[in-house]
Amino acid sequence: MLLAAGSTSAWRLILEADPVVKAVMLILIIFSLISWAIIIQRMVILRKAWAQSAAFLDRFWSTSSLEQANAEVGQYPDSPVAASFSAGYRELVRLNEAVAAGGRRGGSDNVARALRKAGSESMTRLERTIPFLASCGSAAPFIGLFGTVWGILRAFQEIGARGTTSIAEVGPFIAEALIATAVGLFAAIPAVLFYNYFATRLKLLARELNHFGADFLNLVERHEMSKGN
Repeated sequence: MLLAAGSTSAWRLILEADPVVKAVMLILIIFSLISWAIIIQRMVILRKAWAQSAAFLDRFWSTSSLEQANAEVGQYPDSPVAASFSAGYRELVRLNEAVAAGGRRGGSDNVARALRKAGSESMTRLERTIPFLASCGSAAPFIGLFGTVWGILRAFQEIGARGTTSIAEVGPFIAEALIATAVGLFAAIPAVLFYNYFATRLKLLARELNHFGADFLNLVERHEMSKGN
């Protein structure tokens, strides 16, 4: 609720702030809202990706054949590991069909490229919008600092105009300036923390993709060696 005139509550200081300081705080609030929207969205998406990837891997290693695993891959639409397997399996089927038609056996390099491409595309989709958090974390404090500097300049102008250095006279101007820095930190801190969290989770997921790709290629090469014998 609004306090009486003369109150120095944060809300009242924001309402009575200089237009430039208000614009700075509005920009920072928009940054914060966008950051939280990204945080919530990416949190849900990454959680699904991890859960479905773990479930797919459990199912993959418990199946008796690649054909059976491919038949069930559609149950894991949000899993980058499942997407990578699907691309690798399609390439393997294509190569086997080429061999059946009289082509040359081999082509595990083609399967490896298909695995890497699908994994890269999946990771790109998961990383989308996350770089904004890094931008917000690095830019927001400086935007807030600009508002603070502007507000302090206004405070010095008031000191010169009134000819007084009384804290009661210029305190509100300094306080509104410092609020801009506080809003900047409010926008930046969660953005930086969650950016680091997402970066770590994505790095672990990329490592899981690489491990699965290597295991899948080993299966393909053993399958080719058994056919060659």
